[in-house]
Amino acid sequence: MEATLSLCWFTPRWMYFAHIGDSRIYYLPVRDGGIKQLSQDDTHVDWLFRNGQINEREARCHPRRNVLQKALGGDNQFVDPQLGAVAYEAGDIFLLCTDGLVEGLYNSHLLELLRPPEPAQPRANPARRLVEESLEKDGRDNTTALVIQMA
Repeated sequence: MEATLSLCWFTPRWMYFAHIGDSRIYYLPVRDGGIKQLSQDDTHVDWLFRNGQINEREARCHPRRNVLQKALGGDNQFVDPQLGAVAYEAGDIFLLCTDGLVEGLYNSHLLELLRPPEPAQPRANPARRLVEESLEKDGRDNTTALVIQMA
């Protein structure tokens, strides 16, 4: 059995992370209004995408997109996790999610759901909204989301 891990440790003004597998950590800074994927999927398909050999659509449809090169457990005795840190400020959002969430949602859709252009009314639980949207669009893989907005 193999597992993925996305771990975040929050201190005043800094978030430190470690990552293995194809779950993801996203950062939505309030300052520039965009979305950044902090973690990289530990798959050959994501390596092909990051190196410009295939485009996003090809990566999303590739038959081996979920085949992990690194994971916890199984035959992986020695794992070299991705490590990093991000300085954050009030209003910034972090999203930790399983690969099932992004099977049906592109980054632009994640951004739209987490930072709607016109917040007309108080938002319902943003993690629940993300999971419901993803299940409606795809729903073939495990789908989990944790949304953290910094105060």
